Amino acid sequence: MDRCSGIIMHIVSLPGDYGIGTLGEEAYKYVDFLKKAGQRYWQILPIGPTSFGDSPYQSPSAFAGNPYLIDLDLLKYNNLLNEKDYKNVKLGKDCESIDYALIFKNKMKILRTAYENFKNNTDSEFEIFCNKEGWLEDYALYMAVKGEFNLNKWQTWNEDIRIREKNALEKYKYELKDEIGYWKFIQYEFFKQWGELKKYINENDIKVIGDMPIYVAEDSADVWANPRAFLLDKNTLKPLKLAGCPPDNFSKTGQLWGNPIYDWKYMKNTNYQWWIERIKQSFKIYDVLRIDHFKGFESYWSIPYGDDTAENGEWIKGPGIDIFNAIKEALGDVDIIAEDLGTLTEETIKLRNDTGYPGMKILTFAFDSGNDNPFLPHNCDRNFIIYTGTHDNDTVRGWVETTASKEQVDKAREYLNLTEEEGYNWGLIRGAWSSVADTAIAQMQDFLNLGNEARMNLPSTLGGNWKWRMKKDACTDELAQKIRNMTEIYGRLFNGK
Repeated sequence: MDRCSGIIMHIVSLPGDYGIGTLGEEAYKYVDFLKKAGQRYWQILPIGPTSFGDSPYQSPSAFAGNPYLIDLDLLKYNNLLNEKDYKNVKLGKDCESIDYALIFKNKMKILRTAYENFKNNTDSEFEIFCNKEGWLEDYALYMAVKGEFNLNKWQTWNEDIRIREKNALEKYKYELKDEIGYWKFIQYEFFKQWGELKKYINENDIKVIGDMPIYVAEDSADVWANPRAFLLDKNTLKPLKLAGCPPDNFSKTGQLWGNPIYDWKYMKNTNYQWWIERIKQSFKIYDVLRIDHFKGFESYWSIPYGDDTAENGEWIKGPGIDIFNAIKEALGDVDIIAEDLGTLTEETIKLRNDTGYPGMKILTFAFDSGNDNPFLPHNCDRNFIIYTGTHDNDTVRGWVETTASKEQVDKAREYLNLTEEEGYNWGLIRGAWSSVADTAIAQMQDFLNLGNEARMNLPSTLGGNWKWRMKKDACTDELAQKIRNMTEIYGRLFNGK
């Protein structure tokens, strides 16, 4: 990576009139802002569909796009909607917070109206898209059948379709042909809109850093369509083991994520084909890919299914460098960031170094111990991305006012020469931007000096997360120039532009 910088903000956090950020006009305006601010990267969270809990890290598909991000005005522009179809529909009153229940209830109805209008047209590009995307048939069928069974988990469906009997698959494909078409249409429109936005992003010399959760949701098209790739009970097809983290200083009972564990023996025997297809799909969407919980490839915490906590788990060796060699052989050199946070073992560090992927440093983690703290800028190497914080961390202001101890704040003040006149948020951004790390990234909330109320996610909690949205007038020319000046001072302007 060249010496440069970027900003994290998920697409859902963009401003707009229809309850949630989309791939429409405000996204293009934000790209213009990033350009003015001299930024090389726009980092976003996973853009797959969300389900219970609204987390982008628990998706019913590792390949599909999120219908909520489809822009309604663009559908109108393409004659798929009339203004009356959506202008007065309730999608959320608070312009700074997302009401996911309303979005689920009402936006999906609007998209169904667009589909009804779409069916009257002939679109050869739609047919090409459906034939090209190998994952789409299983995903659309999964979503259609899920609707038939009142959105219940696929393990509760009738046995014939649960175990994917050939006759059952044909029967549901025939009976739910129109519903399957609806889900295919949604993906077509999503990727059409994303493709146009991505083209604009790249034309402005900006790259997208995407995010990939290491695991997939138990209730997903991926597990239903590829049961052999996961450790499942042969009869019930329920997971034998679940993913998570062991107990530590932050959680006495550990973290029980609930995702099924991969059958890494099967993955190896198939030359990691499922993973290669997943990575390949990701690089159709993003320019750089951050893989969450990179440690899980070296060793993973395996928890018995049915346990209420993560306490009874055990460490199991993962595939190690083998999977990354297979990915490189199939796809060549790809730009991957290893999310290597948490307690690192020598084996994990070796795996990261063997891949050559850059790791991550979080500046707000740097002030809870001595001068040998690995997150302090003077202990940082070039092949890292240094962050003020990510979506899982408090904002800088929230950290100073709420999360950090007085001792941590005092140490940060002394180390970075923080002053209230400059603003603690700008002081930490300066600390990241001035570091030796090739890439420095901060949350948009930090540039806006927002507090704990703008935190995107509090790990291990359900409800109240993923809701923050930026105000419409937040991205001023003055702010862009201030960011650009700091970026230039510390030699991070891409190609000096």
